Amino acid sequence: MEREENIMGYESIPKLIAKLSLPLMLSMLIQALYNVVDSIFVARVSETALTAVSLAYPLQSLMIAFGIGTAVGVNSYLARKLGEKKHDEAEAAADNGLFLAILTWIGFTIFGLIGTKPFISLFTDDPELLGLTTEYATICLVFSFGIFIDITAERIMQATGDSVHPMIAQSLGAITNIILDPVFIFGFNMSVKGAAIATVIGQIVSMVAALIFVRKNKYISLHLSLKGFRPSGRIIKEIYAVGVPTIIMNSVGTVSVSAMNSILIAFTSTAVSVLGVYFKLQSFIFMPVFGLQNGMIPIIAYNYGAGRRRRMMATLKTGAMIAVAIMILGFLLFQLAPAFLLSLFAASEEMTAIGVIALRLISICFIPAAISISLTSVFQATGVGYASMIVSIVRQIAVLLPVAWFLSATGILDNVWFSFGIAECFGLTLSIVFFIYVYRKKVKAVPEG
Repeated sequence: MEREENIMGYESIPKLIAKLSLPLMLSMLIQALYNVVDSIFVARVSETALTAVSLAYPLQSLMIAFGIGTAVGVNSYLARKLGEKKHDEAEAAADNGLFLAILTWIGFTIFGLIGTKPFISLFTDDPELLGLTTEYATICLVFSFGIFIDITAERIMQATGDSVHPMIAQSLGAITNIILDPVFIFGFNMSVKGAAIATVIGQIVSMVAALIFVRKNKYISLHLSLKGFRPSGRIIKEIYAVGVPTIIMNSVGTVSVSAMNSILIAFTSTAVSVLGVYFKLQSFIFMPVFGLQNGMIPIIAYNYGAGRRRRMMATLKTGAMIAVAIMILGFLLFQLAPAFLLSLFAASEEMTAIGVIALRLISICFIPAAISISLTSVFQATGVGYASMIVSIVRQIAVLLPVAWFLSATGILDNVWFSFGIAECFGLTLSIVFFIYVYRKKVKAVPEG
């Protein structure tokens, strides 16, 4: 039976980006709110509780790195196969993607049970802080099946041009989390444990909604059952060709944040709280840009598979302009209202004094980051995920950490924050070099369409 042409092959690019990316951007904003709410409520308990959530952040980032990395691989491969009109291959990619999501959860469950406390012990020997952080992180890791399956199901839908249902699934989970946070944290007096429970329940709600929606997708048919399912080594290899570099690219954030926490805690634990608050706040700026990027990837991938270079480049140009505009607004917000932003987290005088300077200095990296993220969409859509990985490693490991360590040797905390802007400039330069390479090797060979 011949199937209808996917909208990514014919609809105008601005309209298509709006249709795919706006719901994703809203979904990502909801996800940012999801992340921030925990910290806002926990900050009302104590600054120690806020620091505990901040120390657990790298582990949560690692989960998201594996979840999104695998799902991006599924998204890219599935969209390319739809562009090539190979629907059976696309459906097999979706089934294998959900299988990989379950395997990933099992791995994190094992680590959550045996590795959480040793990991947190690397950064603090304070009994109260160690106990709170371990409790929060263990719950988030062991019950993480919701987030892994949800992310994969959402990316499957996005690859077919459906971005509305993923937004709805995200919204349901976020609303659940926001409602349950004060109930568990204050109503049941469970502190950070309550925040963790509310988070995983919200993720499970999103998962259930996403699975219901993906079953109704009109472009692919999913079996959603392990009965009779046989994983395909070939397809899994294709998924991870993009997925592994993306996982590594996002995982280096765990390394960099953990190392930055070690550098900052030598000054004061309040600086760790400030960095944690920064990452929560900047998610309101970066998450919409990542949502825009996630909307761009299937459009570029589909038209790459369909042999339409003009549509690929139009998607990149339009998306990059929108990303820069968002980052400019974020930069202005961080420059003009840092004290207000910190007050949302019940910041003490010391935290405000440190945080105002930190937010203003780190936000210098926003605009170059917008361009780097936009170029990354081309790398991932064309199957050159390793380029994104290398850029991320250079920016967050090879540049950020040595520069931060060198600046910390001055004994002045404020100097450390300059490392973020310096690292981002290196990342942008390398992204441009890789884009030129990918354009010449892959994109240029694609017909205008």
